[in-house]
Amino acid sequence: MHPTNRLGSIAWTALITLLYLFLLAPIIVVFIISFDTRQYLAFPPESWSFGSYLKVFENAKFIAAFWRSLIIGGIVGITAVTAGMLLSLSLVRYRFRGKGAVNFLILAPFLVPHIVLAVGIMLVISPLGLLDSYPGIVLAHLGITIPYTVRTITMSLMAVDTRVEEAALVHGASPWMVFWRITLPLVRPGLIAGGVIAFLISFDEATISLFIVSVKASTLPTEIYHYLEYSTDPQIAALSVLLILISVVVVVLVERLIGLRKAL
Repeated sequence: MHPTNRLGSIAWTALITLLYLFLLAPIIVVFIISFDTRQYLAFPPESWSFGSYLKVFENAKFIAAFWRSLIIGGIVGITAVTAGMLLSLSLVRYRFRGKGAVNFLILAPFLVPHIVLAVGIMLVISPLGLLDSYPGIVLAHLGITIPYTVRTITMSLMAVDTRVEEAALVHGASPWMVFWRITLPLVRPGLIAGGVIAFLISFDEATISLFIVSVKASTLPTEIYHYLEYSTDPQIAALSVLLILISVVVVVLVERLIGLRKAL
């Protein structure tokens, strides 16, 4: 390799490395602080210990909120994928009056700040008596996750060759069999990606959850906010590291099962 090209390659690699370090710096700092033994957040740690991680697993409120968030996220993921599949089929395969308006309404949550969505959702579900309830938090999370599932499933549907479905219909297959045996398997990567994204968004959503729940249906992010009102110690950093690891594990599983690029 020519010396000039080698120098340029080294400089480019160094630039990319610095950029990644800049982006990962907050996570790295939180990871290091999570091992501190002091009862307040400070960097660098004075001494090292796994005590903060043990406290997280001994915190009954965090554990209960974790399981609530896990169940809510699973319900939201499944429901969002189901609704997203129906909406995507309507938008991709059919023509109807007001199609553009429906498409815009589905994309609207991308354009509105979460704080505005939170206030709007709260005003809608409050008269229904759904504040601080599981149905209320599920409906609130569906409002922000369905747009993601629609986008991922729509892209998968647009990549499906409709001639395969038409050939099955010509050979006597019913529309339901064509959907179940041909269309659904072909868009499976989009379904999985949409479900995973919906689950992670629901599991990690804090802004909207703070407006919807208080005690009965509190999620893990809201419990973290309530904890920070009275205490700031490495236990929060340890919990943050664990949540990051959960997200990484989910993404790795998707990559291993179907391939992340294929899913997206």
